[in-house]
Amino acid sequence: MGRWVVPATHAAWIPPHMDHQLLSHGPFEGWSVYVSEELCSKLPSRPFIIKITGLLREAVTRSMSWENPRLTPAEQRIADVILDEIAQAPEEPFSLPMPIDTRLVRIANALIKHPHDNRRMHEWAAWAAIAPRTLSRRFHKETGYSFMEWRQRARLMRALELLSEKTQVTTIAFDLGYDNVSAFISMFRKTFGVTPGRYF
Repeated sequence: MGRWVVPATHAAWIPPHMDHQLLSHGPFEGWSVYVSEELCSKLPSRPFIIKITGLLREAVTRSMSWENPRLTPAEQRIADVILDEIAQAPEEPFSLPMPIDTRLVRIANALIKHPHDNRRMHEWAAWAAIAPRTLSRRFHKETGYSFMEWRQRARLMRALELLSEKTQVTTIAFDLGYDNVSAFISMFRKTFGVTPGRYF
């Protein structure tokens, strides 16, 4: 059975038979909408995150009042709207896919724990005992991002956590290993569409 986790402003689609856990950085409110497995074949086969539309929010809110598992024709039409919204929604830039190779996992976990570490890719490769070309090729194959792109995303995910704690933008930039504040703001705006100061 698929699981649709709906926080206040964004939603995460988790396909059936996929091990997962939910960790919250601070309190949030939301719902979980479960989709029967036979209906999941038309939905994405990998996890992803979207921004909640008004239509999706209202359809989910309406479905929360349903008590009978056998849907009426009107309820079925609303359920179909929910499925359509999941299937057609563009992906939001909040995911950080993890690699599978144990050597790459070691590097990824180190970068998450120490996002300010500016070692170059070949230095990380030597640290994890993997050839630089292999690291580059497998990182892209297993995460969909180059090593540098993945590291930037890891830093930005951490930036969101720090911003939610009301940490100053300048402090965040240097804590994450950026050479200057402008470079951090530019990367943040490129990814999320707004400056970090306006995000929240």
